[in-house]
Amino acid sequence: MTSGPGLTGGHVPLPTVEYGRAPGAIPKPPSNARAVAAALPATVSAAAAARVALVHDWCPAFRGGERVLAELCRIFHAPDVFTLFDFLSPELKAQFFPDVNFHTSIANRLPLVKRYYRALFSICPFLIEQFDVTSYDAVVSSSAAFARGVLTRPDQPHVCYVHTPARYAWDEQFSYLSQGRLGWGPKGMLFRYLLHRLRTWDTRTAHGPDIMLANSNYVRLRIKRVYGREASVVYPPVAMADLQFEAHKDDYYVATSFLAPNKRADLVIKAFREMPARRLIMVGEGYRSKELRALASANVTFTGYLPRREYVRTLAEARAMVFAGCEDFGISMAEAQACGTPLIAFGRGGALDIVQALGAAREPTGILFKRQSVEAIKSAVEEFEIEGQRIECSACRHNADRFSVARFEREMINALQVAMALHGG
Repeated sequence: MTSGPGLTGGHVPLPTVEYGRAPGAIPKPPSNARAVAAALPATVSAAAAARVALVHDWCPAFRGGERVLAELCRIFHAPDVFTLFDFLSPELKAQFFPDVNFHTSIANRLPLVKRYYRALFSICPFLIEQFDVTSYDAVVSSSAAFARGVLTRPDQPHVCYVHTPARYAWDEQFSYLSQGRLGWGPKGMLFRYLLHRLRTWDTRTAHGPDIMLANSNYVRLRIKRVYGREASVVYPPVAMADLQFEAHKDDYYVATSFLAPNKRADLVIKAFREMPARRLIMVGEGYRSKELRALASANVTFTGYLPRREYVRTLAEARAMVFAGCEDFGISMAEAQACGTPLIAFGRGGALDIVQALGAAREPTGILFKRQSVEAIKSAVEEFEIEGQRIECSACRHNADRFSVARFEREMINALQVAMALHGG
């Protein structure tokens, strides 16, 4: 029987090492750490040879979560990905998922499902439980909502990489309901009830994985608050090799994201509308694109999605990247740092892990502002205009080394080794 929040559910906990932190910040490991560590050498070859099933919520486009999934496929030589919906093009799969088979839910066959798949969230727990992964040596799930709930054998190692607990079901429910204009009418009441059901399922399945890994300290705290579980921090991988470092900057600022309400691109656009002497390049598309373009003034340029090489060049040549959302991690912010580009970011969420803040760090890489408001963004840009020379491009690049692909690979393999050791593998 699955235990409730705050209980261990019979699991032997992973020695709590927050991989993303400096050695001085590593918490004291639990009493079983020596026994688990002693078992690791015997599991190294087993982990390398294990046949791993990868489970991912859904693949609507190739964004941050799918980049992590592609790295997991490479690291574990995984032959199979189980995902609820798959809308990736054959060209993307050939480039990032060679020789990988995608297994989708029956709902993926519904007519025009790409238009409304998110509205099917209430049946996704049922759909994820229909994937049969019990024949694999181990399971690695990449979860922002449902993948973690896949059914596994009692003796089957399961490592869950948590991008976030389902935001719209927990602390951001009211924000999502407000954005969707779902009040207390029949439709609003139905959605509230369905989210209540999702929370019940989410809590019940929270102790299925042997090990939970968080992509930032912000997500680690959310896991603790929502599920009552400890998690280690493993930062997502940033492909440093294809990120061009540029010390000589152009005169524009850049903002890049999927144009959804929680990214708060509207605040950035409004702030630059009130700073007509400063240029902003807005990279990305989304279902708010039309609305946001209508907000913009002549000093704001929208590029839509850019090819990778052009995207990197745009990041690398910008004076600074401006981001007003609260990200769980924020790979685009880490990519900007790798390009030598300073950050001006809202000081909550993954930005706290990424930015070495001006005034607080010996080698600053950006400025953090405290409120999601137009005035706070304008003040931060003004501060950057005055104090920006204190931020070295080389410090930004060095800061991004903490998010390398090699480090991600090492820490993910280590996590699977620990999970296998817990099962005597």
